[in-house]
Amino acid sequence: MAYRAALVTGASSGIGEAFARALPDGTGLVLTGRDTAALEALAKDLARPGRDVRVVAADLATDPGRDAVIAAGEAAGIDLLVNNAGLGYFAPVPRNTIAQERAMVEVNVMTPVVLTRALLPGMLERAAKGGTRAGIVVVSSISAFLPVSRLTTYAATKAFDLHYAEALGADLEGQPCDVLALCPGFTKTRFGDRSGMKSWMFHDGADPNDVARAAIDGLGRKRVVVIGSGSILTPLIARLLPRRWANGAVVASMKALKKKAGH
Repeated sequence: MAYRAALVTGASSGIGEAFARALPDGTGLVLTGRDTAALEALAKDLARPGRDVRVVAADLATDPGRDAVIAAGEAAGIDLLVNNAGLGYFAPVPRNTIAQERAMVEVNVMTPVVLTRALLPGMLERAAKGGTRAGIVVVSSISAFLPVSRLTTYAATKAFDLHYAEALGADLEGQPCDVLALCPGFTKTRFGDRSGMKSWMFHDGADPNDVARAAIDGLGRKRVVVIGSGSILTPLIARLLPRRWANGAVVASMKALKKKAGH
């Protein structure tokens, strides 16, 4: 698909940055995140003659931050929305503060819902008038398929993202908009450091550029793309094993990670 303009959340690093770099030079960009310097550096790197690249530094855990991003997306007339921004903490729930728990839900659940609902009408209208198609990517996770101890709230929010994207795609059947849920496994991004996980856990992780490319290639062809570590095994475990067995396997693996990581 040749998109005229794309809004990418969480674009300052990792998979979000990879999405911005993977889109063709003819696609305008609205890049948002909290790291202003990183966003401006990326925008400068991706600037091309005639290409509109905008930066919006915003905290997506807040209504004012989301409102600023929505306004920028509308002003740019986007036809591709990449809901990539995510937040997680590697710890049992009692060790997380209420603010941390709330922030995960705000960024991982509220933000894609609010941005999608606010921007979708304009995206559909522009696509219908231009005889083109719009696109929405919701970045979920391999953790969406099973409850994950020590990533409890994070995994639950990613399950929401997966179900939301799949159902949204069904809601939009017959409309000029494709929807994709992207479920990466361990990926070499800054998520590990920010969440409190150890860098060695991501040693064999996927390249974020490969993850972003798989999503772009799958949009309009698939409803769900699973890529990286556990891309085959985890969904199979979730679907084929009795739930208590699958949950037990996840708990055992997370306890092993906890012991090795010293948590």
